[in-house]
Amino acid sequence: MELTTKSPSDSQFMQRCLQLARQADGKTSPNPLVGSVIVKEGQVLGEGFHPEAGKPHAEVFALRAAGDRAKDATLYVNLEPCNHTGRTPPCTEAIIAAGISRVVIGNIDPDPRVSGSGVNRLRQAGLDVVVGVEEADCRRVNEVFIHSVKNQRPFGILKYAMTLDGKIAASSGHSAWVTGKDSRAWVHRLRSRCDAVIVGGQTVRQDNPRLTSHGQSDRNPLRVVMTRSLDLPDSAHLWQTDMAKTLVFCSRDRDASKQHLIENQGVEVIDLAQLEPLAVLEKLHERGLRSVLWECGGRLSAQAIAQNCVQKVFAFVAPKIIGGATAPGPIGDLGHVQMTEAIRLTDIAVEQIASDLLIQGYLNPNRQNDPTTREY
Repeated sequence: MELTTKSPSDSQFMQRCLQLARQADGKTSPNPLVGSVIVKEGQVLGEGFHPEAGKPHAEVFALRAAGDRAKDATLYVNLEPCNHTGRTPPCTEAIIAAGISRVVIGNIDPDPRVSGSGVNRLRQAGLDVVVGVEEADCRRVNEVFIHSVKNQRPFGILKYAMTLDGKIAASSGHSAWVTGKDSRAWVHRLRSRCDAVIVGGQTVRQDNPRLTSHGQSDRNPLRVVMTRSLDLPDSAHLWQTDMAKTLVFCSRDRDASKQHLIENQGVEVIDLAQLEPLAVLEKLHERGLRSVLWECGGRLSAQAIAQNCVQKVFAFVAPKIIGGATAPGPIGDLGHVQMTEAIRLTDIAVEQIASDLLIQGYLNPNRQNDPTTREY
């Protein structure tokens, strides 16, 4: 008889799975964040989390910790156990072999190689399986993975910093620094959790950025530049690839001599028939990238939003006023002429970082008026 009854302690142990999963935040791509706990009679016998792609999954670490005590115990995991052989053997078989009697799962894995087959395998083996415990939180922790698998493109995050009057730079183009050092350190940590960070050619010419985690982490994202003609400096921090790789996307009518100069410095250059955000994300998806951070100017930001390449927004607001009729803002022309056309953010959160404010929320241009339909 199939048992799908939730016990009072299931939520508690599922939240512990999520705590464990988050310990590997930014390190598991292209794999999801997964934590697992094994419990018998209220006592935790083993815990584990997936540390990085190619390493054992969370359930395996928890089973190793529990050992023989795992027989007739309950295993908690925030994502459906895999039921196929990839870089590692199927977790379902390890769970069955250990004698686990009950499995509590946060949400179904969207990966078509799994997607319900893990649950079916466990139930066929006679295990009681409960699905959907703390599902909203489980989906949130893996929003990047879920979006990428379902939509076949990376999850897009738009980050910008602006003054109180909505400017990202002075009218001269000078922008160092809009926010304080604490906010900048926060962004550096965000970069370490993303697979790539994208800027336009103007940002390279104007700011000469490094786009690394600046020592906040030992992980740096792939640095991506979008530029039509390769009108870029011969020397730039992004061409120093000993710390982080750089990939440049350009149009077919680019400057061939400039391409050779940049490539000779260890930078990869790809020309596209249509140089636009969606085409770039498709190429990055082919390389297994799950998340991108848009740190670009207003024009490219608007293009990314218009093509639904942005799912989440982090907006820093500094308590400064710079003025200037020609000073740039964070988002370019979206073609909207009525305030009722404005794209609404959902699930808003606001926090103060030193003297700056950070506003974050989710953006879905196609469903801005119905936040309940947003999917990760």
